[in-house]
Amino acid sequence: MSHEEKRAWVYAVIAGVVPVVYAVIVFGRLADASVAEISYVRPLLIAVGVAILANVLADTLMGASRGAGRRDERDVGIFRYGTQAGYYVLAAGAAGALLLTLAGFEHFWIANALYLAFVLDALVSSIAKIVAYRRGF
Repeated sequence: MSHEEKRAWVYAVIAGVVPVVYAVIVFGRLADASVAEISYVRPLLIAVGVAILANVLADTLMGASRGAGRRDERDVGIFRYGTQAGYYVLAAGAAGALLLTLAGFEHFWIANALYLAFVLDALVSSIAKIVAYRRGF
């Protein structure tokens, strides 16, 4: 397994775990309170910060491994392919958040739609990269 494929796996795991913890914390409050009463900003910022720090830490730890930093044409192509796949998902999610804004939804839903768009971008791009490494590109 190449360094870039390992990196895609780590990115996918972080992009899958952190939002689930955030969702359990924030959406668990919906049973007891209305959307306007839920304090979601701090947990959202903490989730984003934790994901960023976890990725930086993982990158640093993986950078010490053999083969880190060496990318060939195949790695570059797979990275571009995965990133492009994620961009489509991110654009659709941003359009969805824009529609929520135009429809007058609460900030809670708009912010979470944007966060979901970024999470799905990370997951789709990582999965596309992993599939490309496993099945060929």
